[in-house]
Formats: sequence, structure tokens, C-alpha cells
Amino acid sequence: MAEDSDLERTEDPSPRRLEEARAKGQVARSTELVTFSVLMTGVVALISMGGGMLDALKRIMVLNLHFDRAVLGDGEALLRHFSQACFDALLAILPFLASTALAAILASIVLSGWLFTLDAVAPKFGKLDPIAGIGRIFSVRSLVDMFKAILKASLIGGVAVSTIWSEKNEVLQLIAMSPFESLGYLFQLVKFTLLMVVGSMIVIVLIDVPFQLWDYKRNLRMSKEEVKQESKESDGDPQVKAKIRQLQMQAARQRMMADIPKANVVITNPTHYAVALLYDEKQMKAPRVIAKGSFLLAERIIELGREHKVPILRTPPLARALYHHADLGEDIPTPLYNAVAEVLAYIMQLNHFQRHGGHAPSLAADLPVPAELDPGG
Repeated sequence: MAEDSDLERTEDPSPRRLEEARAKGQVARSTELVTFSVLMTGVVALISMGGGMLDALKRIMVLNLHFDRAVLGDGEALLRHFSQACFDALLAILPFLASTALAAILASIVLSGWLFTLDAVAPKFGKLDPIAGIGRIFSVRSLVDMFKAILKASLIGGVAVSTIWSEKNEVLQLIAMSPFESLGYLFQLVKFTLLMVVGSMIVIVLIDVPFQLWDYKRNLRMSKEEVKQESKESDGDPQVKAKIRQLQMQAARQRMMADIPKANVVITNPTHYAVALLYDEKQMKAPRVIAKGSFLLAERIIELGREHKVPILRTPPLARALYHHADLGEDIPTPLYNAVAEVLAYIMQLNHFQRHGGHAPSLAADLPVPAELDPGG
């Protein structure tokens, strides 16, 4: 992670920035938390399983201190004896090793979850830059690491030395104890010393974990320009998106205008709104809006309708209701069925009159348009 100027990078890292860093193996880590977890688990394992391990090690010691003198002259027998002793010792401490290894794994993933990537171990030649190296030496992380090292040495060293010093008399008496007694005493001393060391490490962990999380986010902070650039890459350039929307609207308008010759009727306001309807009783459940527009677009719809001899019907309440409540390419709303049915029936009668003569049809002046659907009513 580059250590850029904090004055330039003032914005919190975006989710995309965090994902990219994670893909490269850059996650928050706390070695102090791992060390603490391993030691704590080791102490707990020693307290809970130590008796069994100690008994097993005693048996191994007895086995290796008592054997047939004839074995001393047999190299292969000695090798087998030694191999068996090593295997038995490994089995004795295997639960301890397994529990501490599991603790190390869990502590490693507790901050950032499970992650496997080869990028983290790939060579980074940028780290060979001497100028950048000097910058890392005097970075905030280096200063904090130095402070932690001093604090760790002081706490752990002080606790360990004081614990052992308090037992100096007993330690000096080890030479007079039997091997089993000295082994048992040393085992208890190690447990107690580790317990005190682990207790002192809590202070270091409480300092390191918050710092690692803060430093991780700090190193991934972004400049305002980076935020803008990422927004463009993620959402698209606003100018390009506006141009695309404009082209899409033009294409949709062209398709809409091309459908007007198919319409059964164009219902107008007469100049504010125009809605073209199509109904094929064999293929449609209800009349469908194939074109609609207001003002200049309404005038163009009316003009095209006249050019293709589509009936133009002036019914302002129905035109307003259809324009505001019927979507382009969709069936008309159910509350407008009756009004549109009367219009279509009138158009059929008008076509029959124009072809065959007879009585001229008329359309009711008050079409059944619900008041809640007529914004101008």
C-alpha cells in the first residue's frame, strides 16, 4: 500500500477500493493478536491437557533411561528406539500443537476473513526504491511498531524475569531434585510464567488491533479526484450516459411515430395532448397505447394521423386521462374501458357511414371518464 500524502487522500476508501485491495492480499492484520491467541491457547492447553502430556513424557523418559545393555552395540536397534521415542513424544504433544496451530489460523482471519491470494507473496520491485524505503522507515507504522516492540520487551521481559526471580530459590534447588520432580516443577513454572506473559500482552493487543484497522483504512484513503474517477468508471460518464439516453429516446420516438399509421384513433385535447390507440379484438384483450405526446409532439402525432387517414377525435377529458395514466405500449387502465369502448364503437360507425351512407353517428359529449383520472377535470 502506497504511503501517499494524507493532505491529498482525504476520502474514506470506497467498497470497490477495499475489494481491489483484498484481491491483492492487502487486508488488516495483527501479528500481536495472533501471538496472543497462540500463547493463550497454549496456556489453556497446558492447564487442561498438561497432566496427560507430562505423564506421557515421563513414560518416554523412563523408556529411554531403561533399556537392555545389548542394545548399545546394535546401531539399528538404537535408531528404532530413538525413532519410537520421538514418535511417542510427538503424539504426546500433538493436541497442544494442533490447538495452537488452530488458534493461529483463527486469529489470522478474525479481522479480515479467509483470504488466499498469490499477489501477497509476489515480488514487489517498488520496495527496492531507496527513497520509498526511507519514507517507510519514518512512517507512522514504523513509529508505532517501534513503540510496540519497546512496550512488548518491557512488559513480557519484566513479567517473565520477575516471575522467575520470585522462584529463584526453588530453581536453584532443581539440581537436588529427581528428574521427575524437576520436570513437574518446571512444567508448573512454565505454565505460570506463560499465564503472566499472556496477561501482560492484553495491553499490547488492545493497542495493536485498533491501530491496524485504522492504518489499513488510512493507507487506502482516496483523493477527491480518485473518487470522481471511480464514480465515472462504475456508473459511467454523465455526459456519455446523457447522450445514450438521448439516443434511446430518439429511437423510441421514431418507433412510436412509425406505429401511428396502425392506430384506430388519435384522441386529442386538442393541442396539449394526443394519444394514439390500437385495438385488435382477435389478438388483444384491451386497447393499447401505441403513441402519446404533449404540445409539439402531440401536434406531430396529429399531423401523422391525418397523413395516414387515422381518425382524429377531440375528447379533452379522455385525452388527459389516457396521457397521464396509460403507459406507452401498455393496455389502457381498466377504469377507462367504457369510455374507450364508446370511442371505438363511434369510429366503427363512422367508417360504416363514410362507406355506405345512412345516418351520421354521434359521440356522447360526456364520456364516462372517472374524475380521479382526469387531472384537468
